Amino acid sequence: MELTYTKVGDYWIPDLMLDGTDEEEQMPLGKYGRLRETFLKEHHKGTYTSMLLTGRLEPHLREIDQQAREQADRIVDSLKQQNGVDEKMKARDQMGWVQAVNSFTAQAEEIVLAEIIYR
Repeated sequence: MELTYTKVGDYWIPDLMLDGTDEEEQMPLGKYGRLRETFLKEHHKGTYTSMLLTGRLEPHLREIDQQAREQADRIVDSLKQQNGVDEKMKARDQMGWVQAVNSFTAQAEEIVLAEIIYR
C-alpha cells in the first residue's frame, strides 16, 4: 500500500484512514450522537467505558444520531401535514410558515431527546 500525502499550508500530512472504516465513519458525529455521548459519560459511566473499550461506542453513537434525525424529520413532516403547513402557506405567509416549522421542530426535538437520547 502506497502512502499518500496532502499539503496543508507548509506541511505535508499523511492521508491516513483506520482499517475497516469507510468515509461515513470519518464524518463528524452529529448533534444527537454528541448529546447521547455526553449523556452516557455523565449518567452511565460504566456503559460508556465498556462501549468505548470494546469499540462499540462509535457505531452506537452514529446509529442513535441517525435514528434521532430520522424520527425528528418524520415528526416534523407529520405535524406539518396535520396542520396544513405546506408550500402554499409558505408562499402566502412566510413568517407564519417559519414560526410553525420552528415550533414543530422544537416539539420533535423534545420527543426525540426523551425517547432516544436520554433513555
